[in-house]
Amino acid sequence: MVRWAAFSCVLVPVVLVWYGTSLAGATGAALGLAAVTGVCRVLLRRSERGAALAADLAHAAPSARTEHAVAEEHSPQRGRRGRTDSGAHRGGRTSGPSTPGD
Repeated sequence: MVRWAAFSCVLVPVVLVWYGTSLAGATGAALGLAAVTGVCRVLLRRSERGAALAADLAHAAPSARTEHAVAEEHSPQRGRRGRTDSGAHRGGRTSGPSTPGD
């Protein structure tokens, strides 16, 4: 993945210069791409470490679940808006006339 990032950080400025962008603009684009690539790489590594740590904790102590996780397992599945009953305020179709002229 790092090779593709380095390749794009080099290719994009070359293409920009080829199509008439100034050298300063292409250099700025290269630096911006390098910065974004670096930040994404750091965030990806942090995410992978966190996922590995969470997996290790899940395998080490499966009985150490939070109360919220246990409550979610036993709660009934609700609809899109979380309502359990159908009230008149939900706006369903009616059988009566829909316009004053009917």
